[in-house]
Amino acid sequence: MADVFDAEKRSDIMRRVKSKKNKSTELRLIEIFKNHGITGWRRNYPVKGHPDFVFPKKKIAVFVDGCFWHGHDCRNTRPADHQDYWQKKRERNMKHDQEVTAMFEARGWTVLRIWECELKKKSESALLDKLENCYERENQKYGKDFEI
Repeated sequence: MADVFDAEKRSDIMRRVKSKKNKSTELRLIEIFKNHGITGWRRNYPVKGHPDFVFPKKKIAVFVDGCFWHGHDCRNTRPADHQDYWQKKRERNMKHDQEVTAMFEARGWTVLRIWECELKKKSESALLDKLENCYERENQKYGKDFEI
């Protein structure tokens, strides 16, 4: 079906569409945190860089990244239309992710990036291992006891 708007009008409309965050993935991670007694996290924490979750006492910033949008190749799906646009979009997102990670690390934070695909039930144990390894590194760094 042909678009009812010309390319310029469609571009203007799409430019005005604003993200409402990746709510379903964040809710899934909250569910995992609660099911496994993981505490100390905050959501919408007011820190530059806007991580999805923060463990402020440990200075851990958690980002939940959508696989397609942030360049994870777990699925080999690519839009057939406007391939150049989408590739450049993903590359910009990946560059921004690297910059934000570097900014947090320069301030002494640990950054944990969780892929959307890691939130699936079949990947939950691997995700818990990833979280535990992050906490263990923080315990070694600061000599504090922290468990999940």
